[in-house]
Order: sequence, then structure tokens, then C-alpha cells
Amino acid sequence: MRIGIVCPYSWDVPGGVQFHIRDLAEHLIRLGHEVSVLAPADEDTPLPPYVVSAGRAVPVPYNGSVARLNFGFLSAARVRRWLHDGTFDVVHIHEPTSPSLGLLTCWAAQGPIVATFHTSNPRSRAMIAAYPILQPALEKISARIAVSEYARRTLVEHLGGDAVLIPNGVDVDFFARAEPKKEWQGETLGFIGRIDEPRKGLPVLMRALPRILTERPGARLLVAGRGDEEEAVASLPAEMRSRVEFLGMVSDEDKARLLRSVDVYVAPNTGGESFGIILVEAMSAGAPVLAADLDAFAQVLDQGGAGELFANEDADALADAAIRLLGDEARRAELSARGSSHVRRFDWSTVGADILAVYETVTDGAAAVDTDERVGGLRARLGL
Repeated sequence: MRIGIVCPYSWDVPGGVQFHIRDLAEHLIRLGHEVSVLAPADEDTPLPPYVVSAGRAVPVPYNGSVARLNFGFLSAARVRRWLHDGTFDVVHIHEPTSPSLGLLTCWAAQGPIVATFHTSNPRSRAMIAAYPILQPALEKISARIAVSEYARRTLVEHLGGDAVLIPNGVDVDFFARAEPKKEWQGETLGFIGRIDEPRKGLPVLMRALPRILTERPGARLLVAGRGDEEEAVASLPAEMRSRVEFLGMVSDEDKARLLRSVDVYVAPNTGGESFGIILVEAMSAGAPVLAADLDAFAQVLDQGGAGELFANEDADALADAAIRLLGDEARRAELSARGSSHVRRFDWSTVGADILAVYETVTDGAAAVDTDERVGGLRARLGL
């Protein structure tokens, strides 16, 4: 099958949607499909052979964050050229309502279109206001996928219609077989995310940290992600700052090793999450997970069965839970085992098969319609 996938966000800025598209494309290629991904990218960005650049993106405030998007006449021309050259059996657009390549592709594409909705934003006035503009493009979509119940709810409330639920995928075995790193082991908490994006929750964790470090004198925090490191620890007492180690941006391999090494992975995100791929990656690595009780996180963690939850933005609740887990090896082992079992449903072997089933449904439907139209035209020409 010839498959075109559209990424709305800049390929050179790491994010959950980009990682999902990358892993989906590589999974499909391993299965023997021909895949091309269209994505915004700066000119000097090294790209995999299956990615086609749609040009440089610009930063735009979107869903409580800053997304790097690509839109305009030049982008539209590149979309049309990519579609013409690709002759795809199916086009898979991610975040078709964002002002980026997905919407341009919806307008330009002919044939079966699948759209995946990642965003959870139940009070989006912008989406409601934009609906008359979006409607003609969205009506061309053959099938809709939502990565979580909360993304599905956003879609239903703002745009109508429904979607099949297919979660984000992860290569469970990649994380499970990673080698722990000795220097990252030993009463460690882990955090991975953009340091200076408030909704990722590092400030909440920093408010909880003095109590944690006081109660557990041997504990430390490992932080992986880009941002202002000095500003991140500015609120900590000076004598505690050395117990926070910043690793900067890490490779996929080192991310897996970090998650395999920590005693507890902490996800203090404060909102704007529709899924929580980092939780799935942490469970895949066997890390006990402690997360804010966002609806999307609770769903991923089996309502607390596969990881512990604390009250969102409550630093004291986070500290209480972290102190308890660091002191309870048996509980950590229980969470690790439950998470490792629960996470198998998110493996690409399952998620990829579900997405392919959607592709096959829309392409079979398009073929049937095309056959009916050709037969109908022939009958008309024959006067039957």
C-alpha cells in the first residue's frame, strides 16, 4: 500500500505527535508498505529518507503550548506537489484542524483520507469559531481516529461526528530491553519534558522536592529536556540544587536507559494532555509511575491500577506519594509488574494493526465506490 502521512508540527522540534508519526511510518515500512511523510522542517534538519520537507515552520501558540506550524501559499503548493508525486492509496493526516499542513492537505487531496485527532481541549473557542472554515475540508475525511477518549470528546463536542479509539503506539520491547545506567541508579526520581513549558509540570515537582529530599537524604532528581536549567532550580534551597542533575536533550536510547534506571518516574503535567506517551514508555521500561490525576493519565494508567496518581498541581500530595514510594521497594516492584503487563496493549504490533485496518476499510470503500461509478457510467453510455 502507498501511504502518505502528514505531520503538522516541525520535525526538528521533538514532541509526542512527531514521535508517533515517526514510529508509525517505520512500523509500516518494516511491514513492506511504501510510506512518505510530509512535515515542516528547517533547511538544515537531517531527515530520514521517508520524510519530505514542506519548508520552515513558524511558532504559533496552540493548545497551551507553542507549536511550530507551516501554512500559506508556498506550503499549499508543496502539499499539491507531494500529493501528485505520491499517488497514495490513502492519506493519513494528523491534527487536521490545526492551521498547518493537515488542513492544506484536506483541501487538496482526492481519494481516501484518514485523520487522527490528538488534542484534548474541551473549551476551545477558536475551534468553535473556525468550524465554518474547517467544515468543507473535514467533510472529505473518510475515517477519524482519536488517540484517547478525551481527544474523541473534543472532536465530538466541537466538530460533530465520531472517531474510532486507537491509542498512540510504542515499541515496548525497545524500552524493556534497554540497559540501566549505573550512575543513574539509586533512589532516583526521573522527569522527561520541556523544562520551560509550565504545563509539563516541572515547577510543581520543584515545589515538592525540598520535602522529598529532606525525608530521603539519598534521593536525587534526573531531568531530561531542553530549557533554562538555572531558572528551573532557582526556587530550591542552594544546598539542594546539586541533587538535581540536568541531562539536556537525550537520544531515544538514553531515554530508554533513563527510564530503566530510575526508581520512580514522575509525570507532574498540569493539563492539555490527551494521552501521555511518556507514561507508556515508562511502563514499557518497567519504571514505577507517579503521575498527576489528569483524566488522560488516569486512563493510560488503568485508573491507578498500573501507576500511582496524585492530585493535579498539589505539590504536597506529590511529595507524600514520592516519599512513600521511594521507601517501599515492594510497592515499586508491584507497580513495575502491573505496568509492564498493562502496557502491552499499546505496542505497535497491536496499534499498527488497528490503524492498518482503518486504511483497508477506507481504501476498500473507495474502490467499491469507484467500481460502482464506472459501471454506472458504462450502463448510461449503453442506454441501460
